[in-house]
Amino acid sequence: MAMKNTGIVTQQVAYSVKESIDKLQAVIEKNGATIYARIDQQAELKKAGITINPLEFLLFGNPVAGGKLMVENPVVALDLPLKIIAWEDNKQQTWLAYNEAVYVQERYELEPDVNSPLDLGKLIDRVFNSITN
Repeated sequence: MAMKNTGIVTQQVAYSVKESIDKLQAVIEKNGATIYARIDQQAELKKAGITINPLEFLLFGNPVAGGKLMVENPVVALDLPLKIIAWEDNKQQTWLAYNEAVYVQERYELEPDVNSPLDLGKLIDRVFNSITN
């Protein structure tokens, strides 16, 4: 099944879904950002009678950094707080996905100098120095 994922970065990691989200959460909290929600979608869907491979969702942000973006363009709040998902495919490989910073910047016509809080690639690189793709 082909999916159109415009503006989304997807990369494989060498950890389970839970381990990946645990690692991300620890680094995010260590760097002073707020975790607003962590949702185990697999568990939630199971309650509804739907079976899915492991999938977790992390919603987080930094009100100072995000606030500056919202001052520039309040509609950017549709993509804030920031989100990362981790899921397991049918081959037991774990994947991460998050919004591409440039895509969000262009979508809301943000100035390039305020874009850095959106660049989750730096966070991902710091947390997963053994990216397999």
